[in-house]
Amino acid sequence: QVQLVESGGGVVQSGGSLTLSCVISESILNFYSVSWHRQAPGLQREQVALSNIQGVTSYLDAVKGRFTILKDNAKNTVYLQMNDLQPGDTAVYTCNAIVSQGGRFQRYWGQGTQVTVTA
Repeated sequence: QVQLVESGGGVVQSGGSLTLSCVISESILNFYSVSWHRQAPGLQREQVALSNIQGVTSYLDAVKGRFTILKDNAKNTVYLQMNDLQPGDTAVYTCNAIVSQGGRFQRYWGQGTQVTVTA
């Protein structure tokens, strides 16, 4: 069972920055993908950023140029650097990993961390 633990959330003013961390319980070197998702109250969860096994990244249009997903394979940690935060970024941010196990893909989630951006 892969465990993911997020940290780094908090309250920040509009235009500010935060870096979220997701520590994973085993090596992420061969993970199919790691990603960050967010869910605001009353809205569906959306994928914010993804990094696949080849290191190719993709971003939600709303965060392109402001957010960066980074992997530290040595520390089994995935980061989400968030700059120029806006009130619309307020949400619970959750880390996700997709792992190939026994010929099948398994998806694992963290517990989430709250990000609140004030105007």
